[in-house]
Parts: sequence; C-alpha cells; structure tokens
Amino acid sequence: MNKKPLCGIDEAGRGPLAGSLVIAGVVLKNPVEGLMDSKKLTEKKREALYPLVIENAEYHIVSFSAQEVDQMGISQCLQQGLQSIQKHLPEVEYLFDGNSTFGVDNISTMIKADNKVAEVSAASILAKVTHDREMIEMAKKYPEYGFEKHKGYGTKAHVEALLKYDRCEVHRKTFRVKGLDKPML
Repeated sequence: MNKKPLCGIDEAGRGPLAGSLVIAGVVLKNPVEGLMDSKKLTEKKREALYPLVIENAEYHIVSFSAQEVDQMGISQCLQQGLQSIQKHLPEVEYLFDGNSTFGVDNISTMIKADNKVAEVSAASILAKVTHDREMIEMAKKYPEYGFEKHKGYGTKAHVEALLKYDRCEVHRKTFRVKGLDKPML
C-alpha cells in the first residue's frame, strides 16, 4: 500500500491590521535544507529558501485581500483557502498548522507543525514571504505607515501612524484599533 504524499499548509497574515491573509500548501518533491518555522528565520533566509521551495515542490498559494477578510471574516477565508489547496493539490494527505480545520474535511492539524514538519515549514515560508513582499510593495504606495518595517502588524509605530493618518485601502476595517475606533458595547 503506497502512502500518499504530505501537503503541509500554513498561513501568514492572520493577525495584522493591514494586508492580505495568505495560505500556502506545499508538497515537497525533494528535500530542502534549512526549513523551519518562517518566524524563526531572518527575512534574508526566508527569501533565500523561497525559490528553493518553489523549485522542489508542488504548491498552491491563496491570498485574501483586507477587503475580503473584512467581508468574509478570517475563518471563512481560511476555510475557502484550505478548500482551494485541496482542489489544486489533490491525492495527498493534508496537515495544517494549528488546531482547527475551519470545518474542512480530510485535514489533520498539529500545533507548531511549522517547526516540526518540513512540508508545513515550507508552506510557512511561502505564505510569509508572499505576505511580506505585498506589504513592502504597499509601503511604496503608502510610505507614511511604515509597512516595510512591521508588515501590517499592530506595532506601536503602526498604531501611531493610524491615529495620525487613519486607515488606507489595505487596512482591515473590522480590526479594532484602540484610540481610533469606538469600543464595542
């Protein structure tokens, strides 16, 4: 009985105040040296590993804009992203980093899989680099926010820029910012 190949799945951009949610699925055809959780790698190392993963894998990357995240919510975006990966990378076992399948069948989960399983580490790198590259591009269009530094996450500098300039088109309107949005009752 042949064991099915493993498709590792991870996301980047679940928590930022700006930018897309990116979900990647990776089936490695050849081993890639140096894979680990993208958050534990330097930006330079992630950028170096990205083309190696692309060359040595079948992969699918799904991206949801800030507007789509606002309209559908994170859970619905993750659900659709997981389904898209299953559609584009069939006949494999699926392992998603975390503890929820967001209602999608035939997916296993593992907390910290991005640091334990090469395929999930590879997916983590593709998702993070894709997300970060988008934010670096957005920094050229909206230099006042400093996206190239914080990649859309809610750092002190980012919140201060939001208080000064309000949101731009790549900000998530449904993510509350203390001092900018009225408290929810």
